[in-house]
Amino acid sequence: MSLTTRLFACALFALLLLAFGHAHALTPQQAKAIAEGDSDERIAALNKAVADGATDLAPFVQALLDDAVKIAGDKVFVVRDDKATDAATGAAATLPENAEDVVSNNRMKGALQAAQAALQLVSPDVETRRTAITEMAKQTIDESQLVLLDKAVAAETDAGLKHALERMRAAILVSSSDKAKRLAAVKSLAESSEPTVASLLQERLAPDAETDPEVRAALTQALDGIRSKLAWGERAGVVFTGISLGSILLLAALGLAITYGLMGVINMAHGELIMIGAYAAYVTQNLFRSYLPGVFDYYILAAIPISFFASALVGAAMERSVIRWLYGRPLETLLATWGISLVLMQGVRTIFGAQNVPVENPAWLSGGVSVLSNLTLPFNRIAIIVFAMLVLGGLAYLVARTRLGLFVRGVTQNRRMAACVGVNTAKVDTYAFALGSGIAGLAGCALSQVGNVGPDLGQSYIVDSFLVVVLGGVGQLAGTVYAALGLGVINKLLEGWAGAVLAKIMVLVFIVVFIQKRPQGIFAMKGRSAEA
Repeated sequence: MSLTTRLFACALFALLLLAFGHAHALTPQQAKAIAEGDSDERIAALNKAVADGATDLAPFVQALLDDAVKIAGDKVFVVRDDKATDAATGAAATLPENAEDVVSNNRMKGALQAAQAALQLVSPDVETRRTAITEMAKQTIDESQLVLLDKAVAAETDAGLKHALERMRAAILVSSSDKAKRLAAVKSLAESSEPTVASLLQERLAPDAETDPEVRAALTQALDGIRSKLAWGERAGVVFTGISLGSILLLAALGLAITYGLMGVINMAHGELIMIGAYAAYVTQNLFRSYLPGVFDYYILAAIPISFFASALVGAAMERSVIRWLYGRPLETLLATWGISLVLMQGVRTIFGAQNVPVENPAWLSGGVSVLSNLTLPFNRIAIIVFAMLVLGGLAYLVARTRLGLFVRGVTQNRRMAACVGVNTAKVDTYAFALGSGIAGLAGCALSQVGNVGPDLGQSYIVDSFLVVVLGGVGQLAGTVYAALGLGVINKLLEGWAGAVLAKIMVLVFIVVFIQKRPQGIFAMKGRSAEA
């Protein structure tokens, strides 16, 4: 900021102070009244000094919050670094031996924090005023601060901040002794769509809070209107959570759609391949923290391919050592892969321990975007939805547009014919199984950003993965997408209505009934199982 700009800001700040009231220096009497007496008297004196626009009040309030104020007789001192100054004039002073500490209880400190925020309401910087309003909203404010709020509303030029100040003013007046003011406040608050306002109106509807029938009727009508607005945010939140869960199910099931859907291998170790991907993200995070702390926020970009190849290598080893001997024998593959899953879990327990390990979100995946007053979409969940769509698009392109995808489809549809035309079916099997395993690793990398990483991570998703693949239609990517997103949204809708456990049971019953009516799932089954 240039010197000219600084001077202009200071001049504007001074003009605002003058416009805010008849500004004057903090007097010794005001300083003493704020520092001494019971809490009610001190808070009243503090609010009056704020409303009067007393200069030098801000550093005095900060000194009180820092417990750096002493009092001796009629004199109030601010003591910092063993140097005493007069609280009113700021002049250097000698601290009397009989000076006593000024102690502020929690209520007084709350009032001091509110006053500190209120003093910022006249700042020329809009962000400073915004922060001040946010801080004031956290404090308990009463009618003694109405004068200050009225002046702040009159001086505010930003429409959003002015609306927030008016809402804060209405929140005070809703408990006023004047019926007309209460009705006006309720009318103003009815335009809000914030949960805090709904809670405030609900409190005012308590039997001992508001007794006037007309005001109670207005409160009820306003509360119904706000709840109606909030309901849209809640519905959107459920749908978003359902899509987020569906994206996670989709990531977990996409790999299985290849190994089970296309190749016909009942891979009970699929969950452990997801777990390996999550641990690969954990190891990558630790490596970045130790050796590349400057770019730690980007470790997830390196963790994605590392998770893919870690799980893909394990999957390829499984296929070459065990699975390749069991094609066409689904029950044997079930037992063999179940045994492999136990070995993998015990191996991870031996290396990393039985306890969950922490995986930290990068800074750019922390927090969320506020869409409505009661709806915030977390960045990590949004990233998983986008990531799932990218993985789905990449897999669809690989299967439909690449040479490997052509071989996989050829071997799946007619292995003997593919072998007759020169396709190395054994190599294609290994590549396809490694691809499905690698996608499971990507799912584990994504899951590391939203939940705990532990040896039992895969067990939570193996059943859901099979349900998604079977419901969508074995071997059908489109069916997998519909089934994953549909189950995610339905599950979340039912959770809000019947609870998590009952919702899970209802979803299972729904799938059983659906499969009874349509055994091939949403889409017709294709692949080796169909041929069998």
